[in-house]
Amino acid sequence: MAVPAPHGVPDRPGLPPVPPELAKLLRAQLAAVADAVEEEVRRQVPDYARPADGAYRRNLRAGVVQALTLFVDHIADPRDDGRAIAATYYELGRGEALEGRSLDALQSALRVGGLHAWRLMGHTAEELGLDSTVVAALGELAFRTVHEVAEAAAAGYAEARLRSSDELERRRRRLLDLLLEDGPVALEAVQDLAHSARWPVPRTVAVVALAATPDRREEDRPLAAAGALVDMESRPPRMLVPDPDGSGSFGGRAFTLALRGRPAAIGPAVAVTEAAQSLRLATRALGLMGRGILPRQGVVRCSDHLSTLLLYGDEPLLGQLRTRVLAPLDAVSAGQRERLAETLLAWLLSGSHVPDVAVRLHVHPQTVRYRLRQLEKLFGDALHDPESRLDLILALRAESPHTQQE
Repeated sequence: MAVPAPHGVPDRPGLPPVPPELAKLLRAQLAAVADAVEEEVRRQVPDYARPADGAYRRNLRAGVVQALTLFVDHIADPRDDGRAIAATYYELGRGEALEGRSLDALQSALRVGGLHAWRLMGHTAEELGLDSTVVAALGELAFRTVHEVAEAAAAGYAEARLRSSDELERRRRRLLDLLLEDGPVALEAVQDLAHSARWPVPRTVAVVALAATPDRREEDRPLAAAGALVDMESRPPRMLVPDPDGSGSFGGRAFTLALRGRPAAIGPAVAVTEAAQSLRLATRALGLMGRGILPRQGVVRCSDHLSTLLLYGDEPLLGQLRTRVLAPLDAVSAGQRERLAETLLAWLLSGSHVPDVAVRLHVHPQTVRYRLRQLEKLFGDALHDPESRLDLILALRAESPHTQQE
């Protein structure tokens, strides 16, 4: 990336030029002033007040000397645009970002160093008996110098952070792909990639499958939970959440609000190397939501609908079960079939207790008894055989999908 040209602070109108011969005198003091500025920065800015190793000390020292040199060069040749020094501070800004220090620390160091250097050099100018307007011009020049190096350092810092952020995002996407791929996942591989992606490996994870939207407006993107790995480009979009049982808000109202109204299915919590299993169930649940078998809106937790997910795990087999077990209902009309199937399922689930069935279906008990007599004629002894009753429950639950949501 090209280093931006420095944009100096305009000279204040009416100030006289600084005598060029002053540059020679100040340049002779550079080493001593650099020592004092370096010490002042280390004293006042906590992030720089650490025991100095050789490389660190050299880099800090070089930055101070470069800034002082720029200041003196502006005096010697006001036409100098300072591009070489800007490039140096651009790289300094990049280095600070890669070191993990904040931009605030860097800017503080520049302000502290600039002010201290001005005090030392300004004192020299006063000792020489220079006119007060010349001293003021020196102050303006010092401010311009700090502005230029700060601008260049900030640009370098921002570029490094952007590149670092992009690379981190790519690593996290690779990590998510690894965790969700079919087949066994080696924990060692997860740990290695997670380390490079700066993602603490949790004990358990859960995968959230999100309903796709017709367009991909930024405002419709969910607000990712802390530490979540998100892939909005996949179909369906998905989010892997670490330690779901340890987060008080996961799956609750705060999480629902974070989804911005987007329907979602939360897979069960599993070991981190089994995340693909959580994804499979979440994806299945999301599909059942779209068909109305599970609630269409809001957030559905797979752990609350395990029997339904099991039931629809092999739909061709489920279809064969329905065809065989519910064959007696083929003898009645479509309207009768729906009422009899609803009554039979309620009767089987309520322990054959007629009053409970009546309450459940909001009908009179006598109506229930009438329907049960019809069912006895259709199914005979199968209504009282334990294995047949289990098959009936499974087939009837598939026959009446709306019962899944009660």
